Amino acid sequence: MDIVEELQWRGLLSDCTDLENLQSRLKSGAMTLYAGFDPTADSLHVGNLVPLIALSRFQKAGHCPIALAGGATGLIGDPSGRSSERQLVTKELLLERIAKIKGQLSRLLDFEDGSNKAQLLDNADWIGPISFLDFLRDVGKCFTVNSMVAKESVRARMQDRDSGISFTEFSYMLLQAYDFYHLRKERQCELQIGGSDQWGNITAGIELCRKSMSVGVFGLTLPLITKSDGTKFGKSAGGAIWLDPEQTSPYRFYQFWMQTEDADVIRFLKYFTFLDRETIEALEAKTKERPEAREAQKALASEMTTMIHGADATEDAQKASAVLFGGSLEGVTERSFQDIAGEAPTHTVSAEIFEGEGAPLIELLAQTGLSGSKGQARKDIGGGGIYLNNERVSDPLFKVQRDQLLFEKKNRALLRKGKKNYVALLIEDPA
Repeated sequence: MDIVEELQWRGLLSDCTDLENLQSRLKSGAMTLYAGFDPTADSLHVGNLVPLIALSRFQKAGHCPIALAGGATGLIGDPSGRSSERQLVTKELLLERIAKIKGQLSRLLDFEDGSNKAQLLDNADWIGPISFLDFLRDVGKCFTVNSMVAKESVRARMQDRDSGISFTEFSYMLLQAYDFYHLRKERQCELQIGGSDQWGNITAGIELCRKSMSVGVFGLTLPLITKSDGTKFGKSAGGAIWLDPEQTSPYRFYQFWMQTEDADVIRFLKYFTFLDRETIEALEAKTKERPEAREAQKALASEMTTMIHGADATEDAQKASAVLFGGSLEGVTERSFQDIAGEAPTHTVSAEIFEGEGAPLIELLAQTGLSGSKGQARKDIGGGGIYLNNERVSDPLFKVQRDQLLFEKKNRALLRKGKKNYVALLIEDPA
């Protein structure tokens, strides 16, 4: 498959301005293309991944990708897909965000090697120096208000009398159009890609290139991802799923993909991973035969976590995930254990209980509520249903020693009753 055929097979081609000629052009040699992102936070999130991974697909096919940071457009705010105005941010904050995001982009794009190495550009570099009068004269003159109002992103906001749309956000599409014009003129960029909500902005750029330079360029949009139940992709109960490991840990990132519904998992494997057709179709067959094995979800979670956080983080997340199914805690990091603890009740006990001969296990079971009383704790242990750090304890007189606890500070432990009842212990030393 060529790159267009691959996008079509993966369900990633929503609209294209001139598909037949674009496909022909792509086959004739390397093409420069770009996708823009406004730094609305100091991290990208999984909702940003489709266009950025698409840039990587083009790069792997031999083309030259540009990741365009909106240092200028981010000061304005894109009205696309918004029912209200964005909060304005400072230039300094935008620059800080762009610096943080560059490292995340390097996980997806190769900025270092090859004739088609990726570029990270900031549109503040060329939009910032333009005077307001020059912009109105040279760019604004190429657009009618009628055509701008007809764009879906603008029309939807104008129909809402309560929120409306400010002149600031109304002008956004002109700024994005100028980006395409500038990149075509200075970088020989011929293609802009983006989510389907960017269609109006992309076609505005194509129109400006035609009117100002008498050249043809291409626009291609990718679908906005929704789950099979119609809800928005990229959110969890705890909010957005960020690419920054400090905001969303690799374990929670891994779990986000593991929790993908059977109805969505094959689509997501096509959208987000670089697995080939044969591999994905084999996983689809396994999902139909034995959905409970969740082979496709495991592949999706592994591929995505490795792509964003690396193979070591994936291995750590897999170990941590196995713990809640009775797996060994050997090799689990303290950060991952904290994530595991977030899935279970946490109980704090004083370090004093471990002094002398150690803490009686029956007392810990009663304190944490895993057993209703010390008498019940003795029965639970005798029945073989109690585990310390996922190792069965069969002696009702067992005492937990401090050196049996986890990590450097020996201040963590995991108690389990049966298969699914967990309590995470936090041992608190005197101040």
